[in-house]
Amino acid sequence: MKISFVVFILFGVIMLSCGNDKTATTEEEVTENSNQEKKITAKTIESISYKDYALSPEADEELVPWADYHELAKQIEFLKKGDFSFFNNDVEALQEFIKGFKASMPNTFRTNPIQSRNVIIETALLKLNEYLTLDNISRSDKLQGIKDVFVAFSNLNYQINKKLERDMYNDIQPE
Repeated sequence: MKISFVVFILFGVIMLSCGNDKTATTEEEVTENSNQEKKITAKTIESISYKDYALSPEADEELVPWADYHELAKQIEFLKKGDFSFFNNDVEALQEFIKGFKASMPNTFRTNPIQSRNVIIETALLKLNEYLTLDNISRSDKLQGIKDVFVAFSNLNYQINKKLERDMYNDIQPE
């Protein structure tokens, strides 16, 4: 009776230990799959839907001296291709860029609607920086942060176009 009890215990231990190897493999596969799901690619970024306003040719001409605007536009194009280097850099460097961005804005565009869009861009950039530099932020939150930057920049372009359009109509004198 003692021998059958020992054989039963051994059989039970062997059966349980065989199951542990399969669980470990499954856990590794789940971890590997979740790491792939967390990675944000250019294709993922392309699938983000928002209204993208481009600058009018007149606005493009007016913005030639605003070098920081062009730098931000270039970095946003890199972001669309999956390059996060500008946005997940040191927060002090990003804040310094934002400070220069606001300071170098041409006087023509220092209106309330445009300045408020600049504040929104600043918030979206700093928020995206936090999302990209922290490990415990979900992939969906990171994608939302990217979308917020795209929307904020697009709305800035829209306001710049509208401002120049209003100026053009104000310059027209009735006959």
